[in-house]
Amino acid sequence: MNWIPLDSAAQVKEIKQQQGYSIIFKHSIRCATSLMAKRRLEMDKGNVPQELHFYFLDLIRNREVSNLVAEDFQVHHESPQLLVIKDGECILDQSHGGISLDEALSVLS
Repeated sequence: MNWIPLDSAAQVKEIKQQQGYSIIFKHSIRCATSLMAKRRLEMDKGNVPQELHFYFLDLIRNREVSNLVAEDFQVHHESPQLLVIKDGECILDQSHGGISLDEALSVLS
């Protein structure tokens, strides 16, 4: 899995304008549940299509970016949280123990 650090408002704007699919994983280094979700995602990395943009958002370092993601994609802030973005719109929002890479990938056409 090739994480793309998500740490600027400009990147959020780019994601909103992209065609196709992107995944945003919002992670807190202070949360054991978030760490477990991250590990599960990384263990399932073999299933991730190469062309898929996979963004990693560190909530502790980038709280303003996290707030912007919640606002722009019209989702309630959660941590950990996984969002599937298609053509600039959030089509799947998972959090905590409900984060499943297999389920997220199943919505990709």
